[in-house]
Amino acid sequence: MKDLLLCLSIIFLFAACEDPVFTPKPRAYPKVVYPEKAYQTFDENYCSFTFQYPKYAVIQQDTTFFEEKPAHPCWFNIYMPAFECRIHCTYTPITKQMPFDKLKTDAFKMTEWHNKKATYINEQPFHRPGTNVQGILFDIDGPVASQVQFYITDTLEQEHFLRGALYFYTQAKPDSLAPVYDFVKQDVAKMLETFEWR
Repeated sequence: MKDLLLCLSIIFLFAACEDPVFTPKPRAYPKVVYPEKAYQTFDENYCSFTFQYPKYAVIQQDTTFFEEKPAHPCWFNIYMPAFECRIHCTYTPITKQMPFDKLKTDAFKMTEWHNKKATYINEQPFHRPGTNVQGILFDIDGPVASQVQFYITDTLEQEHFLRGALYFYTQAKPDSLAPVYDFVKQDVAKMLETFEWR
């Protein structure tokens, strides 16, 4: 009887030592609930322009920039908590010290910095007829930190320059973020379509 118990114990011991066979779960992404598209007017007294932005977004004025005061009070973020993303917007008046060519070159340099990982950068110039609003929308493909960037300036007076960049606070995974990027790109397009200098 003891021998039988010993044999059974050894058999169960060897059976328990087998590596378990794991079955991989199918690839899936978290469910994203998209809010209904609705817009409101950005009309803050610290900026010299207006535009439409989503009702599911919050404007956050920048009060510090690397522990210092921002270069202009019209630095702000359009924060979308549902997607944990922000459109960082920085306004700079065009002056002799900060001429248009320098601001434009800086905007291109900041966009081209993404060339390390970008597979393609599409520059889409825009000028709304009947207005003094023009600029370039940069659409960047690949696993980059910011797939959408833009700048807006005025065509006649050349007094104003606004630069924006969309950032998601997550690892850059273009496949899983693609539907959310497409959704938020519509909001950026709405901003550019409704933008007006005061």
